[in-house]
Amino acid sequence: MTRLHLVRHGPTHAKSMVGWSDLPADLSDTGFLTRLAAHLPQQALVVSSDLRRAADTASAIQGARTRLPHRAGLREINFGAWELRRFAEIEAEDPEHIRAYWETPGDVRPPGGESWNEVCARVDAEIDALIAAHPGGDLIVVGHFGMILTQVQRALRLDADQAFAHRIDNLSVTEITRLPQGWEVGRINHLV
Repeated sequence: MTRLHLVRHGPTHAKSMVGWSDLPADLSDTGFLTRLAAHLPQQALVVSSDLRRAADTASAIQGARTRLPHRAGLREINFGAWELRRFAEIEAEDPEHIRAYWETPGDVRPPGGESWNEVCARVDAEIDALIAAHPGGDLIVVGHFGMILTQVQRALRLDADQAFAHRIDNLSVTEITRLPQGWEVGRINHLV
C-alpha cells in the first residue's frame, strides 16, 4: 500500500492559463505552510514537478523529509498556444475550440499543446513509476491542478467531465492510496 499526498503548489496570482510556464509561487503565508508541513507524514518522501512553483512549494514544506529529484512528467497541462492567455481572449478568437477543450475534455488539444487524455497518460505513468520505485510508504507529490485531477479521475473511475467538477485549491492536499486491489480516495482538496 502506497499513500499519495497530492499537494497543489502555492498561488501564482496569474489571471491566465498557466501550464508549462515557469512562474513563481507566492509562499509568503509561512503560517499556512508550517501547518501544511506539520499535517503531512514526517516519514514521507517528497517529490515535485520540475516547475519552480511546485519545486519551491515542496522546499517550503519539506522539513527533514527526504527529497526525490524533480519530475517533468508531473507538470501541469501543456496549453501550447493558449499559454498565459486569458480564457476570454482565446474565446474571442476560437470560441468552439476552447469550449470543447474544457466542456468535453478528452482528445481535444490546444494548438501545440496536450489533450486531457495525453495529460492523464503522462501523469499516470509518472505516478506509477514513483509507486513502483517506493512501494509501501508515503509520498508527498507537489504539483498542479491538472496533475492532481488526473489521479482523482483515475482513482474514482470518473469521466473527465466529472473529474473537472472537483475543486483543487492552492496548497490543498488530496489523499489517494494505492492498494493491491485498486485505489482508495481519502480527502480531496483538504485545506489545513
